[in-house]
Amino acid sequence: MKKFAPLLLAAPLAAMLSGCISFGGKPPKTPFLSLQAAEQIKPGDVQTAASGTTVTVLFPTVPHELATVRVPVHQGENAVAYVKDAQWVEAPPRLFARLVGDTISARTGRPVLSYRQSQIDPGAVLSGELRRFGVDADTNQAVVVFDALLVQGDDATKFQKRRFEARAPLAEVKPELVAAALNTAANQVAVEVADWVGK
Repeated sequence: MKKFAPLLLAAPLAAMLSGCISFGGKPPKTPFLSLQAAEQIKPGDVQTAASGTTVTVLFPTVPHELATVRVPVHQGENAVAYVKDAQWVEAPPRLFARLVGDTISARTGRPVLSYRQSQIDPGAVLSGELRRFGVDADTNQAVVVFDALLVQGDDATKFQKRRFEARAPLAEVKPELVAAALNTAANQVAVEVADWVGK
């Protein structure tokens, strides 16, 4: 009986501790938000490329307000709040870079590589800064502003920089409506970026 005593004591102790210990934060009241590329390559499509024709899409840098999974709301010139109960499934730079990469691949036919894949042959490298990715409360719009930097080939001294901006109307600041409007604006930017990169 003695060797079973620790097990008998462990069960009540675990039950007591379960009320004190919490793993992870509380889930949001609404589902996590995500982005979906309107244009994607079809399952089973095989892409081949000559050296230098691939595109590497890096995660864009972001200002502090976007270094979170929350959705910023700009009010006036200097005030920033966040959409209540809205949370991205992962950081905006990752979501945006993946959407842009999918769109480039679908529209141009050029294989798009991640940073690790690009060690073999980076081709053109697309980076930049995602400056705005949220809501403009003054105009009731979702806003995406991306300052893109494109380096073609191995010569990093030759590059192009261009600002892309898109807005989508927003009837009400609710998580699901904000996500849909930002998805629309992000896809518009991605199409313009893809056409620019594909030239």
